[in-house]
Amino acid sequence: MGLRDKYDYAIQTAKRLRMDGAAEERDGRLYFNGTVNTEHEKNEIWNALKTIPEWQKEIVADIRVRPTTQQQAASEAAAQAAPEAARHESYTVQPGDTLSAIAKRLLGDANAYHEIFAANRDQLSNPDLIKPGQVLKIPLHARR
Repeated sequence: MGLRDKYDYAIQTAKRLRMDGAAEERDGRLYFNGTVNTEHEKNEIWNALKTIPEWQKEIVADIRVRPTTQQQAASEAAAQAAPEAARHESYTVQPGDTLSAIAKRLLGDANAYHEIFAANRDQLSNPDLIKPGQVLKIPLHARR
């Protein structure tokens, strides 16, 4: 498996956000370069890259935000950050974690793992397949 395959989630995130750039594998590293519209989009791509524990050894990235006016940037940031922050918090998966254990610890109900899984469908295809280092969104509305 090559690095492009290993970091497919990050590549797909960049495509979904319409990053203008590319991910090129050479010399045992994945060079991830491009431009996005907002700081929020840039952070989404970085979070996707960081789901792989070895990212620091394998990724060389230069992700930039297109220049905008200060007023545009401030209103975009407020529109995107406030709703997301109000709905989710982040949790980095630790060795031995399961979604139900995370749900019990953070939400007070092991059965709330369904809601964590649903909030992370963009990176999880099976609730039993989580990896240490993955950054999951924990839906705050699911707290018991």
